[in-house]
Amino acid sequence: MESSSSIGGALARFANALNQNGSSLSEFIEKNYLTKWNGDTLYHVMRIRTTFVTSMIRFLTEEGLLNLEHVSLSPVTDPLAHDIEHSPTIRYKGQAYKTTHSMIYSKFLACFNPKVKGIFVDSPNIRLEIEDPNGIQRGKYLIDFSQMDIELRRSYRPTLEEYYYRTEKVESILKGEMETALSFFERLIVAAVTDIVDRNADDLKALKVSLTVPEIPFPRITRDEAVRLTGTKAFEAPLGEIFHTHFFWITGLMRENYDLIYPYLSEDGSKIPLSEFGSDQIYNYDLCARSCSSDGVWGQPYEILSGALREWLYEPIVERLIDNKILKVRPHFSKEGELLNPEDLEGYGPFLCAAHALSKEGERYFPATFGGGLGIERFLFAVLKGEAVKVVDDVTYFGKNPDSHPIYLF
Repeated sequence: MESSSSIGGALARFANALNQNGSSLSEFIEKNYLTKWNGDTLYHVMRIRTTFVTSMIRFLTEEGLLNLEHVSLSPVTDPLAHDIEHSPTIRYKGQAYKTTHSMIYSKFLACFNPKVKGIFVDSPNIRLEIEDPNGIQRGKYLIDFSQMDIELRRSYRPTLEEYYYRTEKVESILKGEMETALSFFERLIVAAVTDIVDRNADDLKALKVSLTVPEIPFPRITRDEAVRLTGTKAFEAPLGEIFHTHFFWITGLMRENYDLIYPYLSEDGSKIPLSEFGSDQIYNYDLCARSCSSDGVWGQPYEILSGALREWLYEPIVERLIDNKILKVRPHFSKEGELLNPEDLEGYGPFLCAAHALSKEGERYFPATFGGGLGIERFLFAVLKGEAVKVVDDVTYFGKNPDSHPIYLF
């Protein structure tokens, strides 16, 4: 734990570096914080943010979802498919707890009760993103941010036997559920954007951007199609030349261990290698958004929401954790259902106990769900970027962008 003296020492060293370059700590605070806090841009952005978050909460509540409490510390958090500097850990009462990358595992567990249609939470997220090695201002990253985390129970829950032997039936069910998921998030976006357009016209005008309510369904493209069309794996920006709209989907990205791929596991334990899956076998989705200036010039698209249908059967859940090198060994349970090797599983032991548990009827409790996390600051940056909003710092009071400052003061 950092002591107050070490924090003060870091500030003193930073102030000394500023002084050597002809500046001062006070001038740094004035330039990077006070000017922004007192400026018109952040004021208008925050008015739009208030409408956006309020509208999403109203929509989700009216859809029958329950509001979940924040989970900021847990023995296990989202392992993430992309590189970060490290996962912050806090020790308390002899136990190590990780700070929340996302509430993905908490969301699954909160949907165990069949009476729960789904849950939502404006969740805290800490991801220590790596600074751009070339010193480039990428503009969109924050290490401390919030997202609207959403998870809903799916209508169908195929059995393990159907998973193994009724492939066509299961694929048909999953394709239908994929449409349900995309439609749900589209309706959420339409509801929120409608409120912003109705209530924040003066703010949009002040920021010199145009925002219109999108039509459903949003355009969509698979990851494989995007690579073929653009000739690059960095396809978000080039797709902006194809879709002249505020929002579009990219589906079928090989990513997190809990994003559903199918067919994958056979009864004999054999698995299709992850490298061999095409986009049509990967049931996940990214929603991209972009701004449009008042004079009709489109901005660069940015991913604002990532989500998926989720793995729901215990056996594939374990194998995906093994394949993604999150677990080194498989969990072992006694005939009575007791976990025999918790020491081998790091923080995943309790989660896997819950995933393995059986009801009195002999059925798994673990639910079949779909969901996603919508980055609130990322949304604001994507749809408002232009003459006034240039980097993600411009849409936050206390944003911690890895490419902006050598030290964070607030």
